[in-house]
Parts: sequence; C-alpha cells; structure tokens
Amino acid sequence: MEISILEDHANPLLKRHEYRFEVAHATAATPSRDAVRTELAKLVKAPKDRVIIERMRARYGTAVTRGDAMVYDSADAAKVTEREHILVRNGLKEKAPKGPAPSAAEAPPAAPAPPAEAAKAAAPAPEKKE
Repeated sequence: MEISILEDHANPLLKRHEYRFEVAHATAATPSRDAVRTELAKLVKAPKDRVIIERMRARYGTAVTRGDAMVYDSADAAKVTEREHILVRNGLKEKAPKGPAPSAAEAPPAAPAPPAEAAKAAAPAPEKKE
C-alpha cells in the first residue's frame, strides 16, 4: 500500500489541514479505513487520533483508491467539529443506541384486552319483563 497526497489545504478556522490522497494497492484488496489512517498519520507526522478519513472511493477496474482526510490540531477539535457518524466510522466514538432500553417497570401487559364490540357480543342480552 502506497499513499500519495494530491492536495493539502490549511483551514485555520476549523483548526485542521484538509488532504486529498490516493492509495495504490496493486497486490491487495482495498485497504481498511484504519490501515489508511495509520499510514496517513505516519506520512503527515500526526497522532492517529487526530486523523479523520472523511471518505474513500475505490476506482472500478483499478487498484487505486482516492479519499479525503482531515488532520486536526487537537483531538478535542476533531470531536467538536466532525459529524458523529464520521467519528464512529473512524473509531473515535461509540455508536449511540437507537432508543431507550425498556426497563423492568415498563413490562408489556400479559394479554391484550378484547375490543369493546367483541365484549358486547359475548355478553348475554338482558331479558325484558312486561
């Protein structure tokens, strides 16, 4: 796996450097996001926890993958600026559960109540006295 940087753009407002990169992987499959983060961190001389891979696209029919990465000045700046799902993809944040877990107090009822019409049909009709 060989990484080359195509573009480097400083973004001081967001406290990061934005990179466009290309990975040549002639003898192997498309590399994992984690492997690319590790190699890119070595290349730009930054800790791995400050490197965020935004996207990676493998080009059809070739052994070339292009992508976008951000290298932040601090890990806190990365966690504040980046979207949550990107942090989850890069392994910097745990995926949040979708909904609240049901507690023991909110146990479902044992059997559903019968509809009102079914209850009327099942009850005997009162007899009229004249």
